[in-house]
Amino acid sequence: MSTANRWLATLVIVLGLVARLGSAATWRTHSDRADDATRQERYGAVLAAADSEVTAFVNMRYERASESVDAVAAGATGDFRDHYVRSAAKVIGILERNRSTMTGHVVWSGVTQISPTRATVIAATSGTVSNTRTGGAHEARDFRFRMTLAREHGRWLTSDIEFVGAAR
Repeated sequence: MSTANRWLATLVIVLGLVARLGSAATWRTHSDRADDATRQERYGAVLAAADSEVTAFVNMRYERASESVDAVAAGATGDFRDHYVRSAAKVIGILERNRSTMTGHVVWSGVTQISPTRATVIAATSGTVSNTRTGGAHEARDFRFRMTLAREHGRWLTSDIEFVGAAR
């Protein structure tokens, strides 16, 4: 084999290795991007579900007490849902007796932990409360929540919610 043929054979082998390495790097990059997209979709779905549940939780009206309670129950699951549904009559009675109205919206929320089936979210709200104790006047109320969500049947549902810090 002549020197030129050896160089040509070496060049073909090197080019083959470079092509293989390039295709492996391309496949890995594509796989990483798909994983990133899946993670981003999960984050988005978790935040949307959490914001929806917190919004339902801070928007209660005595005139539509059953609808308000049902809105929270619709986004809940597990022991939290069971406990909430069992105490619904009591919640409705308190809302109606005190002529309570609470309105609010999510100011910010963030995911603190996430896996394919569970997530923890912190959310802050701003709004107002009026009832017989406030004389019907609307008083500012800001709340912070920590919530645990579970993925069930393709949906993110709240399995626990708790107030964090004092209301302002």
